[in-house]
Amino acid sequence: MKDLNYQLKTLCRNNRDGSHATRKIRERLLSQMADQLYSLGYRRLGARSLKPKHVEALVSLWKDQGLGIGTLKNRLAVLRWWAAKVNRASVVARDNGAYGIGERQYVAQTSKAQDLDPRKLARIKDPYLRLTLRLQAEFGLRREEAIKFTPSYAVRQDHIRLKASWTKGGRARSVPTTRESQRALLEEIHRFVGGGALIPLNRNYVQQLRCYERQTKAAELKKLHGLRHAYAQRRYRELTGWLAPVAGGPTRKALSPEQREIDDEARATLTAELGHSRLDVTKSYLG
Repeated sequence: MKDLNYQLKTLCRNNRDGSHATRKIRERLLSQMADQLYSLGYRRLGARSLKPKHVEALVSLWKDQGLGIGTLKNRLAVLRWWAAKVNRASVVARDNGAYGIGERQYVAQTSKAQDLDPRKLARIKDPYLRLTLRLQAEFGLRREEAIKFTPSYAVRQDHIRLKASWTKGGRARSVPTTRESQRALLEEIHRFVGGGALIPLNRNYVQQLRCYERQTKAAELKKLHGLRHAYAQRRYRELTGWLAPVAGGPTRKALSPEQREIDDEARATLTAELGHSRLDVTKSYLG
């Protein structure tokens, strides 16, 4: 292993901020950056050797690869994390505009919603994971939230509540139970796990996550974030009475003033239910 790769790996292991998924992605991206810097001719770098020229070289390479604005911003965020951890925060510009990276486009042009294919779901061997996937589809939960789901804590009379330690960004939240299929699933989960969680007693979260990744790949269940898109569009219709723009519904310009108020309230509600902090993010789900 090259020096920079080793040092960045050690940096990640010694700084365990963020969720398990965030840490895993960060470590993978930093390893990739070390390899890219090596291929660009920077052969004797250490973690504390990061300079503006290295950042600019990486950004230039990523642009040549045709990466999107969102991907570029995410990678710069990881670079900023690296720089901050070695006390070189000033090496990476705080404004993405300094690298010619514009504002991210959040408005969806096509729907990314997808339903859970029952034939593929049947190929999932682990019964805990089958329930986890169904929970994602019914309530629009993220993967980690569904894996860590504990019905004895989460299930209330008319909603589920999610612990801060389960969620992205550490924001506890609740999601309403509005459909009979949701209630039936929650009852099924409770009967199956009793006072436990959707992680078997002989595994921890990381082990169950790896099982999730292996079995969904084997079952050809891909782009499962689309389950959240489907939930968002279904819930939007419940709240407004009409389809989301990205699903063929009316655009905001076509709405009456009264309908726009309903649209605003629905989007604010969905922002909270999905666990986001910015209202604009719902445009990526709804259009």
